[in-house]
Amino acid sequence: MEAYALTDTGRVRSMNQDYIYASPEKVGSLPDLFLVADGMGGHKAGDIASRFTVETIKTLIEQSQGKDAISIINDSVKMVNGLLLQKASESEDYYGMGTTLVIATIFDNVLRVANVGDSRLYVIDDNDITQITRDHSLVEEMVLAGQLSKSEARTHARKNVITRAIGVEEQVEPEMFSIDLKENSKVLMCSDGLTNMLEDAEILSIVRNNADIEDAARMLIDRANENGGKDNISVIIVEL
Repeated sequence: MEAYALTDTGRVRSMNQDYIYASPEKVGSLPDLFLVADGMGGHKAGDIASRFTVETIKTLIEQSQGKDAISIINDSVKMVNGLLLQKASESEDYYGMGTTLVIATIFDNVLRVANVGDSRLYVIDDNDITQITRDHSLVEEMVLAGQLSKSEARTHARKNVITRAIGVEEQVEPEMFSIDLKENSKVLMCSDGLTNMLEDAEILSIVRNNADIEDAARMLIDRANENGGKDNISVIIVEL
């Protein structure tokens, strides 16, 4: 397994409030660990929220005595939610901070992933790209209710309103997925700074046409910036 992670401030924002982590090596009881968090909040609060969440989850997983990957992930996400909520109460500067999160691990070609918010995980196979996670956002709820089409959702004025985040409410429920991967599958995790700037078909084309995952990650970020770079952009690509 190989992995490459890259994050970029983008063309508009002055600070990068995304925070990512990628380890193809064992972390605690998990065989590998991949995390993308997209922070929100004024001042430096979003930056603090995403960094705190990723670093704390890594520590929690390292210390976990559990053996089941889904339970380890679920427990660590719920625990960090409470810890971030507590941290937010320490300073007025932290008021309203929170973060999205997508967390994944792969063992024996089985992907286990959880998400909170609108950061995404895709699986790319040959000529297909499949979004595995489901956005916890206002526009996604409107799409599911038949009030918006997918294309309308992309340009909707409230597309950045998320309905679930780490550190915002006392309880959070991560959405869990378990997927069988193929031998040639690639896993792509990203913040919405990528998916708001590139259509899924363009993401697929770039990954397919760049066999080296580092080249693919750099090209994705370059293209997102060329298309406006309106937000921080983070990408992790994992190759089995």
